[in-house]
Amino acid sequence: MFKDRFGLTEAVLAGRKTMTRRIIPDIEIDWNRRGVVQLPVGGFEHDVLFMDVRQILPDAGRSDYSAPKKYQPKYERGEIIAVAQSYHELNKRGFIAPEWCEHSCEDSAGYENKMFVRADLMPHRIRITDIQLQRLNNISDEDCIREGITKGDFKDFPQQMYFPYKGCKDTEVMWTPQGAFSILIDKICGKGTWDSNPWVYVYTFELLDDKED
Repeated sequence: MFKDRFGLTEAVLAGRKTMTRRIIPDIEIDWNRRGVVQLPVGGFEHDVLFMDVRQILPDAGRSDYSAPKKYQPKYERGEIIAVAQSYHELNKRGFIAPEWCEHSCEDSAGYENKMFVRADLMPHRIRITDIQLQRLNNISDEDCIREGITKGDFKDFPQQMYFPYKGCKDTEVMWTPQGAFSILIDKICGKGTWDSNPWVYVYTFELLDDKED
């Protein structure tokens, strides 16, 4: 769920990252339209105003309508999700359990690649606490920090600057949280993502203690 390349898993485990955004594909919404469509997705409802309901979601007006899967959030409120880490990384951090024996070797697909680990063997979990619908560019400075953007001193500048990710280039350090987040989202989702300003699901989550699993 989180990109290790940019230190996001580390930020989650440190409690610095408590929010993430996921792009909704091929959807256009016009908030000037007066008609309100109740769109049931992922077990809850959003009030969304479509520019042309008939073109985008022809059956959206039906009371029994369920949105196409690609428009639905991947997670639901209250859902508990394992934080994926490779077995090798967990072993280095001292997480070794008997049931890992067949996985904690170099021949295991999940030894270096966390895409192939078993969720039930992961020691860390998060709980989704809220889901919102938003334009990407509408992110607040506060939410940029919750996305993992960090603030700190940079060279001889008199004011503190904002770092989009761990190990970023000097040219990627920004004056504002939103500027730093625009760099990060383009790194994660591809160049031009920020400028395209897509609709996103905003997931807020909390890191669970081991006793809460």
